[in-house]
Amino acid sequence: MISAVIATADRHKSVRQKQRYSIDTLPPEVKAPFPSEPIIPIRTKTVRQFQEDVEKATASGEWKDVREFYLITFDSFLELNAAFKREANSPFNTTEDSGLNSKFISAVYDALLHTPQDIQKSVLKGIINSLLREWKGPRTKDDLRAYFILLQNPQYSSTATYVIYAHLLRQIASLSEADHHFLVHWLKKLSQRRFRQLVERLLQFISTRLFPAVPEDLPPSSKCLWWIPSATKVLGFLNAANSISSPPILSYTDFYNITLDHIDIMGEYRTWQYHGNSSKFSFCQFPFILSAAVKKAIIQKDSEQQMISIARQSLVDKVSRRQRVDMNLLFLNIRVRRTQLLSDSLDELSRKKAELKKKLRVTFVGEAGLDMGGLTKEWFLLLVRQIFQMDYGMFMYLKESNCHWFSSWKCDNLSEFRLVGTLMGLAVYNSIALDIHFPPCCYKKLLTPPIMPCDQNTLVGMATLTLDDLQQVMPDLAHGLQELLSYDGDVEEDFYLAFQVFQEELGVVKSYNLKPGGDKIPVTKVNRREYVQLYVDFLLNKSIYKQFAAFYYGFHSVCASDALLLLRPEEVEVLVCGSLDLDMSALQREVQYEGYCRTDATIRYFWEVVLAFPMELQRKLLHFATGSDRIPVGGMAHLNFKISKIDVSTDWLPISHTCFNQICLPPYKSRKELKNKLTIAISNAEGFGLE
Repeated sequence: MISAVIATADRHKSVRQKQRYSIDTLPPEVKAPFPSEPIIPIRTKTVRQFQEDVEKATASGEWKDVREFYLITFDSFLELNAAFKREANSPFNTTEDSGLNSKFISAVYDALLHTPQDIQKSVLKGIINSLLREWKGPRTKDDLRAYFILLQNPQYSSTATYVIYAHLLRQIASLSEADHHFLVHWLKKLSQRRFRQLVERLLQFISTRLFPAVPEDLPPSSKCLWWIPSATKVLGFLNAANSISSPPILSYTDFYNITLDHIDIMGEYRTWQYHGNSSKFSFCQFPFILSAAVKKAIIQKDSEQQMISIARQSLVDKVSRRQRVDMNLLFLNIRVRRTQLLSDSLDELSRKKAELKKKLRVTFVGEAGLDMGGLTKEWFLLLVRQIFQMDYGMFMYLKESNCHWFSSWKCDNLSEFRLVGTLMGLAVYNSIALDIHFPPCCYKKLLTPPIMPCDQNTLVGMATLTLDDLQQVMPDLAHGLQELLSYDGDVEEDFYLAFQVFQEELGVVKSYNLKPGGDKIPVTKVNRREYVQLYVDFLLNKSIYKQFAAFYYGFHSVCASDALLLLRPEEVEVLVCGSLDLDMSALQREVQYEGYCRTDATIRYFWEVVLAFPMELQRKLLHFATGSDRIPVGGMAHLNFKISKIDVSTDWLPISHTCFNQICLPPYKSRKELKNKLTIAISNAEGFGLE
């Protein structure tokens, strides 16, 4: 059953329920009695025989046997089962096995587009007749198999078939929840190639319906309002199948429809806010289809609307008291001393909690200059560098996983952890990519729950984490626990463990029971899974609860929005840190020049060298120029990267201004000289907090 419940908070902090499509846990077998299946005729043609028929027809031009096969097979749902079911009259009423010969289906569809047009038209005619047939009573599993077969038809890539495709999608979307459950499990058995084709075909269908190249090729939108909801719901089944596959068949980003970047997304968002998962369709009901850039835009615009409301009230109050209106009311103004950066930032953000959703503007005390973005970025970079220093103690740097994790003993000043969370929230809102290295489970915890609870006693950040999550933080420990789980010998005698954890804190070893009386409960082969789960939960949740709760509330104090319900943990990481999808050719197209033009020899040498760099050096270059080796959500165009000319000796190395995403290049006279100087510069740039 593709259904789940989403909670959202309204302006008065009351919570209402919304539904979000995801895979639910039904039993492997649906226990309701199945409708009686009609007798399926016996068809004996094999994959090899069909392929031989196609080869003969291609060589001779005589398509009679192939034409007859397609004509009969696609004449009805019954004939589809006769052709492709491995045993015609066996029930195959399981989620794990559709009972279909997938190789035969693939062979038939791979050949179809290479057959004469009359054969292709006969297939479409048969599908139309099947879809128009009147149905009485519930669908049988053979009907479901027929839908599963028809969904894979490659003919739907043509807009000429979209009316037929739309009706097929509508009927599949209207099936019972139990049938959807079967369909999801059968879909995950498809090959990656076939699965990807289905996803891309549905995305293309939605995009073309929204923005048709030739509107006359399709019926008027007003007469087929159900097309996009039906297609999106079926795409949701594929997304659910992908989610329950381990590993996933496709990346979650393969479900993004970039066309939706160009629709009225705030209209979709407001529809979802007000109507939830009612009959009123919104793409926000299916967040997997929305790109991270769209979700970021929703969060920012939602926060802006909240900020405008607050600023308007402040202005009204000023005017009503006949006080002079100060335009600084529109900004979150942060004034800090460089020598007291951390304490001043804490004080400023603590005093201005009600203003965090305003546009950020930073001033360094005693320094002239208006913040046009550079000072804001510098403030972020300096704070991150100081907070994540090893000797500061808030976070541990774990070399084996190249990430930071919360210190379990550093809980004397929780306001500092709240500051880090607030910084992350401000970075998202102000489009700053932070050079922060948290493991993926950190972002799972940030979305647990996605809406900040009104009751401060409600637990936050207590995500359900597994050994796989621990693997991304402490791989050596996770490996040891996995060995415990797979050990064949006497666990109690050989490991001599109890339900107890030992941790060193400031040179003192302390013990913690994983359950009441845990120090007296031995770990055995019977209870070792419970021990491992409790151990993981202790390390990633309970031992750092206070620190993470402060961090959680800091982040949500800025980003509190229903839009967080739309995000995956991976997308939160992309919003905070930027994307790893580095494309230097795209950067070359978007770069701005100052003192140079793109045809100058130095610039030509620069791009020849950079495009030939291995990925590691390209990332170092990006880090050297911007302070982060990732790109902002939305791509290189949002980086505002600049190359400037600096009139100094060519003995100088390149210089960077990370606050402005700028590289200053001396006018090097040769490609070799530029490569040498640039490589030295980027390879010796100081990192922020990482070894």
